Amino acid sequence: MNPIDRYVAELAAELRGPARTKERLLDEIRDGLDDCVAAHLDAGKPRSEAVAEALREFGTPAELAPGCQRELTVAQTRRTAFWLLLTMPALLGGWRLAWTLGHDGYVTPPETVQLLIGIGISTVLMGVAALLLTQRLSVPDRLPAVLGWSATVAGLAMPTTTIALVTELPGPWPLLLIIAGCTVIAHGALMLSARTCRQCASLLS
Repeated sequence: MNPIDRYVAELAAELRGPARTKERLLDEIRDGLDDCVAAHLDAGKPRSEAVAEALREFGTPAELAPGCQRELTVAQTRRTAFWLLLTMPALLGGWRLAWTLGHDGYVTPPETVQLLIGIGISTVLMGVAALLLTQRLSVPDRLPAVLGWSATVAGLAMPTTTIALVTELPGPWPLLLIIAGCTVIAHGALMLSARTCRQCASLLS
């Protein structure tokens, strides 16, 4: 492995975040190093010296990592908010439809179900706020951690709410099975994104 590849690999090992964003960021750094080496070669320096000088100018991976990690953390926060807004409103709508059809009209759900649905609505509002805040140049330091944990709570509420509805409803079973399947998929995607978001946040603290 040449020095530039080793440098990029060391930097990659210190970073967490969306795979595509991370890959793009590392490619940009690699291209920058290659351009810097080329400039030193054009100045007449031997390749080994040109590479060493380029690496020195960029700084160590540990020095470069915080800035890169912040960019990845913002991207992961945005991604987690996206998953939250993609999954939770759809499940809220499905739960309401199933509850209405199961009772031939709307009947107030039990307090436990109301609490779980309230958690879902609260996290959706948190996701909207996160998406708006991550459009800014300056993102609040606590936002990634807050959203990561909020999405985790929402992810845990998904199967709990579905189980509560299934035990309270006599049907319609086809719709309940569809909602249950969607819940499994949504739960997995959101929990994975939320965990990565929490990891990113911990690297900034």
